[in-house]
Amino acid sequence: QVQLVESGGGSVQAGGSLRLSCAASASIFSFNVMGWYRQAPGKQRELVAMITVGGRTNYADSVKGRFTISRDNAKNTVYLQMNSLKPEDTAVYYCNANRSWSNDWGQGTQVTVSS
Repeated sequence: QVQLVESGGGSVQAGGSLRLSCAASASIFSFNVMGWYRQAPGKQRELVAMITVGGRTNYADSVKGRFTISRDNAKNTVYLQMNSLKPEDTAVYYCNANRSWSNDWGQGTQVTVSS
């Protein structure tokens, strides 16, 4: 099982920025897709952003133009740069790594945006 360790969460005011990191215990080239999801209290977990092994990215409409997903292959790490944060971005953010035979999750990191 792959270990995914998220970091970088915290509390910021609206308009601020945070960068989340997800460090994988295996080469990220082994994953078809890596992504960031979030889950707010009382809501379902939703996809925020994803990046394929070929480098293609996709974003939820609610974060387009504000969030950027990227990766550092040498560090086996995927990042989520979050700018212009809004209170509605408050949630626990989870890293996900998908292969044809596995689908792994990190433990989550809390992001809180105050108005």
